[in-house]
Amino acid sequence: MEDILFFVANLGLFFFAYVILTVGLNIQFGYAGLLNFAYITFWAIGAYVTGVLILGPAPGHGITYILGFNLPFLVALIAGGVAAGALAALMGALILRRLRSDFVAIGLFALSFALYDIVGNYTPLFNGWDGILGVLPPLNIFQLDANAFTIYYLVPVGLATLILYWAANLLQNSPYGRALRAVRDDIDVAASFGKNTVWLRWSALVIGCIYAGIAGGLMIGFLSALSPASWASSETFIIWAALIVGGAGNNRGMLLGTFLFVIVALEATRFIPMPANVQNLIPALRLIVIGAVLIVVLLFRPQGLLPERRRIYALPGQS
Repeated sequence: MEDILFFVANLGLFFFAYVILTVGLNIQFGYAGLLNFAYITFWAIGAYVTGVLILGPAPGHGITYILGFNLPFLVALIAGGVAAGALAALMGALILRRLRSDFVAIGLFALSFALYDIVGNYTPLFNGWDGILGVLPPLNIFQLDANAFTIYYLVPVGLATLILYWAANLLQNSPYGRALRAVRDDIDVAASFGKNTVWLRWSALVIGCIYAGIAGGLMIGFLSALSPASWASSETFIIWAALIVGGAGNNRGMLLGTFLFVIVALEATRFIPMPANVQNLIPALRLIVIGAVLIVVLLFRPQGLLPERRRIYALPGQS
């Protein structure tokens, strides 16, 4: 019975973390129309900062990283989200004022590659390509074994997911959310009505990346380690696929897409037994299937399985 609970809790943790990730991307693309192909980079920054703040000072002897303050998990998690948001604020300030649409995506993608190489090659930052490891789990004070920790950790992660999902829904239905959709649908028309389109897109970028940073912090609390191999560009592709197939702009569609791709296609297939000589077959087939499903949806139902509900607002004086 405990093994079944562990299996379900393990899938649940990945699902909740990816829901937070995909909600953040939905704020950027589904609400504001921003193409951010560097999204997984902000997840990594949140995870790294959370991890090194939980860890003590670097011991040396081939293991080096900045910070190392032995901070409580909640404080480190908030700092990780703030760090991801701060990086997004800097990138947005550099890019959004001068570039639009596809050029923003290219600029962010280029910056993500630069950060990937910096983190991997500059060892004193986050221990280079080997990454950081040994991050103490958040519930370490209770001295839980691995199975019990996974089961109990599901509760705070699920609570954080509910809060952030609720906040994203409030954001979507607020005047600010309507302004974001106006920018998404036609940036020139939004500007002609006096909307500060640069600030709106910049703020959506920052908010979405804070979500990514929090998701990264929650994940490193579960995995206890992180290296550059964990945030390759294929991870961003999976998050984009989940959002587009589920339905961009619709948080319920985002939930459906995340479940289909993260739980069914990505995580559940990890438990399929394979002979030792074909260990790489399942990961390769997984990406092929995800890509094929994405192409089919884009061809025949580009609005997604659960498309965004178009809102009709009455003019003043009309019922």
